[in-house]
Amino acid sequence: MFPTPDALRKTRPAEEWSLWALRLEQHVRSATGRFRVWALRAKARWGRSAILGLAAVAFPPLVLATGLTYHVYFDRSQVPDLDAFVRFQLPMTGEVRDARGSVLIEIAREYRREVSYDDVPVILRQAILATEDRNFFSHRGIEYRSLPRVVQKAVQYTLAAWWKGGRGSQVRFPQGGSTLTQQLVRGYFLRDETSRENGKDLLHRGLGLRLLSSVLGVAASNQLCRKLEEIRLAFWLEEQMQKRYGSQELAKREIFARYASFIYLGNGRYGFAAASEYYFDKPLGSYTAQDAGKAALLVGISKSPRDYAPVPGAPKPLRRRNEILAQMASHGYIPKGLAKICQDEPVVVAPRPPTETEAPAAVQNVFEELKRLDQGRFGIDDLIEGRIGVSSTVDARVQAIVNEALEGGLVQYEKRHPKSRGLIQGSVMVLRNADAAILAQAGGRRVYKDRAARYFDLNRATGSLRQPGSAWKPLVYLAAFIEGMNLDSPVLDEPIGVPDGSNGEIKWISNYDHEFKGTIPLRQALAESRNAVAVGITRAIGLEKVIRLAKALGIRTPIQPYLTTALGASEVRLLELAGIYRAMASGLLAEPHAVARVTDASGRVLYDAPQASRDFGAAGLSVDALSEIQEGLRGVVRLPTGTAHELDRGDFPIPVMGKTGTTSDFRDALFVGSTYGPSGITVAVRIGFDDNHALGSKETGSRAALPIFRTIMLRVYKDALVGPVPRFPRRIESRIDAYLSEQALLVRPAESPLAPVQAAPEGGVRP
Repeated sequence: MFPTPDALRKTRPAEEWSLWALRLEQHVRSATGRFRVWALRAKARWGRSAILGLAAVAFPPLVLATGLTYHVYFDRSQVPDLDAFVRFQLPMTGEVRDARGSVLIEIAREYRREVSYDDVPVILRQAILATEDRNFFSHRGIEYRSLPRVVQKAVQYTLAAWWKGGRGSQVRFPQGGSTLTQQLVRGYFLRDETSRENGKDLLHRGLGLRLLSSVLGVAASNQLCRKLEEIRLAFWLEEQMQKRYGSQELAKREIFARYASFIYLGNGRYGFAAASEYYFDKPLGSYTAQDAGKAALLVGISKSPRDYAPVPGAPKPLRRRNEILAQMASHGYIPKGLAKICQDEPVVVAPRPPTETEAPAAVQNVFEELKRLDQGRFGIDDLIEGRIGVSSTVDARVQAIVNEALEGGLVQYEKRHPKSRGLIQGSVMVLRNADAAILAQAGGRRVYKDRAARYFDLNRATGSLRQPGSAWKPLVYLAAFIEGMNLDSPVLDEPIGVPDGSNGEIKWISNYDHEFKGTIPLRQALAESRNAVAVGITRAIGLEKVIRLAKALGIRTPIQPYLTTALGASEVRLLELAGIYRAMASGLLAEPHAVARVTDASGRVLYDAPQASRDFGAAGLSVDALSEIQEGLRGVVRLPTGTAHELDRGDFPIPVMGKTGTTSDFRDALFVGSTYGPSGITVAVRIGFDDNHALGSKETGSRAALPIFRTIMLRVYKDALVGPVPRFPRRIESRIDAYLSEQALLVRPAESPLAPVQAAPEGGVRP
């Protein structure tokens, strides 16, 4: 018989071909002699024409078989590059880190962990060998003893398909029978062919494959073609690894290690280490014999991740695990008693976090910024492939506080409106005053309609255009200060009509309390959020000046040129609104950003966020006007009738400035506020439904949104996450003190100065 490739490889290199050629010559001569004898006998019995006919029929299959044998065993042309495989070159995992270096999210197309042979625990090795390839360390890439079983199954599957589907059914090839080397080749070198083999198109355009497909069908022909290439590369891989590592034993260990690192085990996890961490939250190094059940579960996944990935209560993973445990016991790897104990255990997997990241909205911002920053140097694909690293401005500690505060505030709303449980939404933005760095943001609640938030979901802080309501009014007052007015300027709180943009009729503006106070100081109008005053001031100074100021301070959304814009009727993004308050609190103009730094794989800096910012004076804006609006927004908190006076209580020792906002018919509730100066922070909160239906009567910004702001500020400063609490300048606090003293002297004798004064709710636009 012919020498096998294994026999040839065991000879010395110089002798291989001469020995093979000599034996081949002997076999050919022997076969030729036998053929001549057979031919003479056949000629005498059937005649010359019959002999030629039989030869013509037998010749093509003989040529095909010879060609396939040569291709599989000896053809080493067009083989893949082995260097990346030998170097354990795995696809990298991209990471976005927070400002302190903690990982916000790992993102990759494939999640892998590299392991060496010794890293794979003995119990897992035994489970792999017992199930997948008992003779792995003795064969040369192919297990010939499994071929009859595979052929038998192929015939059975095909006959069953023909019986059910008729003669038009195609040939079916079963799974199984592949060695570890074959599985590795299929998963590493032939991924594209494997993914396309069941399609409608042939993998190759050769004549032979087209003819074969006319008999077997496209899918079966592709599978057969891929299987032959898989066998060829399995032989090649074992040959090359043995040459590189010097012995079959070392080569086998290296192949095993790569199998354990590269095999796909579901949910984007490749390799047993990544799968163990994902499914069991357990490192491979901690496995002992008592973990035979977990090892069997992991090994079982490789047969079909879709069917056998462990899920509590699912019958298929449980049945597969128990079959593997039985095989391990039958081969003597584990005692039968241990197998029985493990078989009786339920399938238990580690709890997965409800979200991929605690900062999905911030991660989305990072991706959007990377797209804008991409100038051929780096992009999203570079991050996913791990070629770049991104450090964000987000502080994971602040983010955790924001998440908890938003959820708590929404729960309080749901207690008041039980029918809205799980439907109410909100968003939060936290900016550093000095440079507009995004410290945290929430684009929505963590779980919405039974689905965990993802970084590609709607980000309500940056992607939703909603009316800001009265939170817009500070822009009107700042524009008025720039035009020469001040906090002590008298303004008229009286009914005022504006043209209705839709039909030309007059819309009469009223205040929330349906009252008008006549002539009052401007600071009181701002603190009490008097609608009529805001519209009157806008009409007096000109709406175009308010719009121009809004653009200078960072509003990028087009503003509607209607007088009702003075009351926040024109839609903006929460991030833009937060940027305006940050600018007013710090006196610095800067663009909000989430990307702090981008580095390449070697750590070289590719991008650093600009630190430069312009102050109001350099931007051509009045510094005196800035001081007036800061004092006015501080008065919203400190004045007893201010809409945010709740923040002036003793249990909230943080001096802040800010403004509530409530839109028409209570559709949105907002609060935006800041601590003072460049060392402070700005927090913006919005509560509302995605379909824009009403929150409910009296659900104002001070009731629905302000408590969330309050919680965030208290915890951030209590934990000293953004430095010490900044104080307002003495001149601002002194002027407010003077105004409060003056108002106290004006209290009529019939009124008790000690009586509690209700904070005035803000106004909404009413016809």
